[in-house]
Amino acid sequence: MPTPPGEFELIARYFRRPAPHAVLGIGDDCALLACEPGLQWAVSTDMLVEGRHFLAGAEPRQLGHKALAVNLSDLAAMGAQPRAFTLALALPTADPQWLQAFSSGMLALADASGIELVGGDTTRGPLNLCLTVLGLVPPELALRRDAARAGDALWVSGTPGDARLALGHLRGEWQLSPAQAQVVLPRLHAPQPRVGLGLALRGVAHAAIDISDGLLGDLGHVLRASGVGAVVDADSIPASPALAAVATARRRACQLAGGDDYELLFTAPAHRHAKILQAAERARVPVARIGSIVAEPGLQLRDSAGRSIAEHYPSFDHFAAS
Repeated sequence: MPTPPGEFELIARYFRRPAPHAVLGIGDDCALLACEPGLQWAVSTDMLVEGRHFLAGAEPRQLGHKALAVNLSDLAAMGAQPRAFTLALALPTADPQWLQAFSSGMLALADASGIELVGGDTTRGPLNLCLTVLGLVPPELALRRDAARAGDALWVSGTPGDARLALGHLRGEWQLSPAQAQVVLPRLHAPQPRVGLGLALRGVAHAAIDISDGLLGDLGHVLRASGVGAVVDADSIPASPALAAVATARRRACQLAGGDDYELLFTAPAHRHAKILQAAERARVPVARIGSIVAEPGLQLRDSAGRSIAEHYPSFDHFAAS
């Protein structure tokens, strides 16, 4: 068995690499980054804790991908161009095989997304991944949560609910066929951040948020920040074949409260319908209109016949009982 590396050898072996966009990258007390004129930094931090955000024993390459993907999703929701990130990593042991797989998954997505690892920290402890991402965005084009307006159309990307369907399968809450599981498990383990769509929506959409804790819960953040309400057509939310095959009640619960999808939920003036579809085509991401923003605060949830849906769909809460 290979000898576990020490802290600084670990960093040098698995994480140190060129960062051409940074003035100074890994190896000093701080990274140094230059901001281009007319742009602002968009900064976000997410923590992933074993047993809370991912299952114990998660495959390390997939985990490396997901750790960065969920952070890139925040930049996508702001319409920001990824530029740099830091990684704070707590490990029970410095297992070379695990580290090689984890870092290769993370850095492959970093390369594909044009983002550079410029610093961080490592220590021994329960498995915990904390990333901070930085992106650049023109201030007038940032997709802020407080920018939704009455009369906007409400849109979503992809097929929300797949990750929750996969999680229920792994937990034994329900059983999926091998074909269904093959569709939805990658959506849980290796989500694809919609960075290209976020960039394409600059100047077209008003407000955006990524779906991490549940569609309705995350929509609620936009509504409160913007001081508006929404009408959501629950049965117009796109479903993958795997999710479309389950009972209506389960499908709605997965789509409306499941979370962990990292799709973009966004609003745009209704007259920009064609421009939204063009942006989605450029980004190669499917989108669908699922409702409208209204002036009266609150949320109205309707079925395909226009009838009110009375069920409650709570979003994920980090401090609620597991």
